[in-house]
Amino acid sequence: MLHPQASCPDCGEGRPAVHRRDFLKSASVAGAAVAASAATTPLWALAKEPAAKKPSPESLVKTLYDGLSDEQRKTICHDWDHTDARGVLRTHVSNNWHINKHAINDKFYNDDQRQIIRAIFEGIIQPDWHSKIDKQLEDDAGGFGESQNVAIFGKPGDDKWELVMTGRHMTLRCDGNTTDHVAFGGPIFYGHAPDFNETPNHPGNVFWEQALAANNVYQMLDGKQRKLALVPKAPHEADIAFEGKDGKLTGMPVSEMTKDQQAEIQKVLQKLIEPYRQTDRDEVVACLKAQGGLEKCHLSFYADKDLGNDQVWDVWRLEGPAFCWHYRGNPHVHVFVNVADDPSVKTNAKG
Repeated sequence: MLHPQASCPDCGEGRPAVHRRDFLKSASVAGAAVAASAATTPLWALAKEPAAKKPSPESLVKTLYDGLSDEQRKTICHDWDHTDARGVLRTHVSNNWHINKHAINDKFYNDDQRQIIRAIFEGIIQPDWHSKIDKQLEDDAGGFGESQNVAIFGKPGDDKWELVMTGRHMTLRCDGNTTDHVAFGGPIFYGHAPDFNETPNHPGNVFWEQALAANNVYQMLDGKQRKLALVPKAPHEADIAFEGKDGKLTGMPVSEMTKDQQAEIQKVLQKLIEPYRQTDRDEVVACLKAQGGLEKCHLSFYADKDLGNDQVWDVWRLEGPAFCWHYRGNPHVHVFVNVADDPSVKTNAKG
C-alpha cells in the first residue's frame, strides 16, 4: 500500500515522510558461476547479456515480468490498450498519479524485484543525472520507491510492450522502441519542488538550469523578436496535444531567428533531453527531424507567470507540429512533454 502522505494542494497527493532506501547493485555472472550462486544472486543479474555489460532496461523489464507471481501479474500487468476512467491507461500522464496502489518499496514486491525496478530506472536515466533525480524524489516523494508505482502493458519480448513508472512529479516509460512514432514511449512528466512556493532563483531545483538556458535565448532576441516571443497568458500546462502542420503556434518562430540564436535553441534542446539515456535522446531528435526540425518550432514565454516580476521567465514552451515541451516554473517546476514524428499520432495528452 502507499505510505501516508501530507497534503499538497497543487499536486493532489503530498510527500511521504519516510526516506529512500539504498539499493544494492549486482553485476552479471557468467555460466557456471550463475548455477553455483543461483540461490543468492539477484534475479535481474541473470538477464542474458554479454559478460561485464550491464543488462539493458529492456532485458530487465522482461526479467521482472517473467519473475512475477500470478497474483502480481494480475495486479500490475495489462493488455496493450487497457482502459479505465482515465482513458488508455498506458498513455496517461499527469503531474501526480499512481498507476496502481502498490509502491515499489511495498511488501508486494520482493527484494530482487525492487532491485530490478531500480536498475530499470537507472538504465532510463543518464548516469550523471541519477543523483539529481534521487534528490528530486527525496524532496518530493520521500525517495525512490516510497511512492512510485510500475505497470507493464503487453508482454515484454513481443511486438508491443511498455513499462510505465509513475508517482508525484514523475511519469517515465521503457518500451524497447516498440511504440510506433513516439519518443519516450509516449508523453512523460517531470518536476521538482524543493519548496512548494519557490523564490525567483529556484534554489536547489535540479531542473531550473533548463529554464535559464531558454532565458538565454530570450536575452539574445531583439525588441521585435521579444514582442513575438512574449505571450500574455500561458495555456494550461497539461494541454500538450499536437497542433499539427497547420496549427496556430504562439511565440517566436525558430525559422526567423538568426543563426546564433538558432544555435542557442539547439543548446536548449540538448539541455532538455540531457537527463535521459542516449536512445531516448536519439528518438527525440529523429522525431523532430521528421517534422522539419527545430526550424518548425516556436518558442513562447508567458508574461502572466513571471515569479518575482524579474523578467526571467518561469513559464515557457517549445512547440512544433508534433512536439510540445511545456515548462512551468511557478510556483515550482512542472514539465509536460509530448513528442512524435507525425502530428496525427494520438496520445492521451490533453488539448
